[in-house]
Amino acid sequence: MKKILFAFGLMALLFAACDEVEEATKYDNWQERNQAFADSLHVATGENYVATGEAADNMQLGKLYAIPTTAGTTAGQQYVYCRKLVANPDGERPLYTGYRSRVNTFYYGTDINGDSFDGNFTGYGATDQVIPLPPRREPTAFDSYYTSYVTENISGWIAALQLMRTGERWILYIPWQSAYGESGYNSIAGYSVLTFDLILDSIVD
Repeated sequence: MKKILFAFGLMALLFAACDEVEEATKYDNWQERNQAFADSLHVATGENYVATGEAADNMQLGKLYAIPTTAGTTAGQQYVYCRKLVANPDGERPLYTGYRSRVNTFYYGTDINGDSFDGNFTGYGATDQVIPLPPRREPTAFDSYYTSYVTENISGWIAALQLMRTGERWILYIPWQSAYGESGYNSIAGYSVLTFDLILDSIVD
C-alpha cells in the first residue's frame, strides 16, 4: 500500500513539474528571443528606410521598411519596422501636437509568440508570415476605434503615425526600446518586441 501511495505521489510531482516547465518555457530566454526577432527584421529590411512623408508615400505594399527613431538607448540607432498593407495617397497626416493631432485608430497587438495582449479588432499578428493584399481581416460594425493624441502613445506608434495617412493600414514591429522597455507594462513582459496591425481611421478636429 505504501508503495502504491508513493507511486501516485511521484506521478503527481512529475505532472506538476511538467506543468511548471511548460509555463516557464513560454517566456524562456525572452530577452534573447526578442532580440533575435528584431535582428532578423533588421537584416530583412536591408537599406529600405522611411523617414519622410515623401518616402512613406513611395513605400511598396507588403515590403519591409525601417523607420529611424530617437528611442533613448546607448545601443546606437534604433528602428521601428513596418509594412504598408493599404495605401491612401489622398489621406491626411496627423500632426505631432496641437490641432489635428488627435486620431481614431483600429489596432491589434501581439507579442513574438503571436499572443494578443490588446486591440479593438481581430487583425494580423507577429506569426502571420503571409498577409494577403488587400487584407481580409477587417474591423466590423461592432468594433469601436481607439481615440488618442499622437503623443499619448508609445514612441513606436508616434514615429509611425506621423508618416501614415488616414485610411492607411500598416503592420508595425516595435522593439522594446520604442515600446515598453525593460520593465514591460501590465501583461506585456519586459524586452518585448510588439507587433501591431494598425489602421489610421481618421483625424479628430
